[in-house]
Amino acid sequence: MSKKYHVTTTVNGDEYEFLCEPQQTLLDILRDELTLTGTKEGCATGDCGACSVMVDGKLVCSCLVLAVETEGKTIDTIEGMAKGDELHPLQRKFLELNGLQCGICTPGILVAARALLERNPDPTETEVRYWLAGNLCRCTGYDKVIRSVLAAAHEMRGA
Repeated sequence: MSKKYHVTTTVNGDEYEFLCEPQQTLLDILRDELTLTGTKEGCATGDCGACSVMVDGKLVCSCLVLAVETEGKTIDTIEGMAKGDELHPLQRKFLELNGLQCGICTPGILVAARALLERNPDPTETEVRYWLAGNLCRCTGYDKVIRSVLAAAHEMRGA
């Protein structure tokens, strides 16, 4: 039996404590221990972006981060994006402009898009495509995803 580690971290503004084995990923802990199932597992190798979250302000694939590494860190997931019943502008635009289909990739794309817009509130289409290149989608063809991100950016700027 592996030694378990005690970890205290902040997820979406709330403090959490959990025990984890050294090989457990942040993705496993979010889904299985903290029941935050919005973050999806697509590949488990960091290639698809479905499990994208923010750790201390940095966009990461949670399948590649060991849970023990999150001690004292701040994690933001898709569950923290809306404020109560009020959707984030990105979430609204994805719904309005059909930027999603099956939904497996959507949480990771939304987290990544929010990270982009926090750094660059007025991205070009090329910049959005480049930023989201690590998020794979088998359904949409990306066009509606890109349009949704650009529309949300426009709205968030008050333009």
